[in-house]
Amino acid sequence: MDAFSLPFIQNAILAGLLASIACGLIGSLVVVNRAVFLAGGIAHAAYGGVGLAFFLSLPALPCILGFSIFMAIFMAALTVGRRERMDTFIGVLWAVGMATGIILIDLSPGYNVDLMSFLFGSILTVPASDIKVMAAVDLVTISVVCLFYKEFLAMSYDTEFARVRGVPVNGFHFLFLALVALAVVMTIRVVGLILVMALFTIAPYLTERMARSLAGMMAASCLANVVFVLSGLWLSYRFNLTSGATIILVAALVFGIFVLGERFVSWLRG
Repeated sequence: MDAFSLPFIQNAILAGLLASIACGLIGSLVVVNRAVFLAGGIAHAAYGGVGLAFFLSLPALPCILGFSIFMAIFMAALTVGRRERMDTFIGVLWAVGMATGIILIDLSPGYNVDLMSFLFGSILTVPASDIKVMAAVDLVTISVVCLFYKEFLAMSYDTEFARVRGVPVNGFHFLFLALVALAVVMTIRVVGLILVMALFTIAPYLTERMARSLAGMMAASCLANVVFVLSGLWLSYRFNLTSGATIILVAALVFGIFVLGERFVSWLRG
């Protein structure tokens, strides 16, 4: 309990809780839209924002946020109406973003010691200024999802039905990718670019079959992510492990138990 009195632990818990909410909400939309690879594509493209921040000596989080949203909107423009080819554009986006970040970092003076924290996460070093940005992003995400819940629901499960009902599907496609970019940038500080997809997809996958509605799936995913983050933080502090990787391994362990248990029950029913 003494650890909770430490400012960096308090910031880590707040960052983890805020990221859990964003990943639970947007991760559920990613899973039901079968766009899991999308989160990874935007996450890796966000490395271009990391390089831009170091090259211009700007605050990292706002710079990554702006770059990621730009790339997400650019990809939305390329893929709107052509969702069947989305994987191709994601691959290009992934490569261009990473390459841009690497080149900009090469051109930046000095040695940047913080680069590994963006690749693998550094939740224990999240400053109070980033907590404020993450809280603002959470507020925007929750507001947008609540305001347009019915539209996202219709678009996610039946695009043609949504068009018939007058939902501007193309516009919500842009909005959806922008929300993914926001959530990805928040999660980078918690688990890093490399592991971001796991926090987006594991909890929604586990809750999808048990929830009776998209809203229930979102709420359960947020709660599951909170459990993963707090458990991973405690284990990493207790055994001196890397926090981001520990959080993901906790989630992966629960995922493995769930899948094996499901297979075992199916085998018994025979």
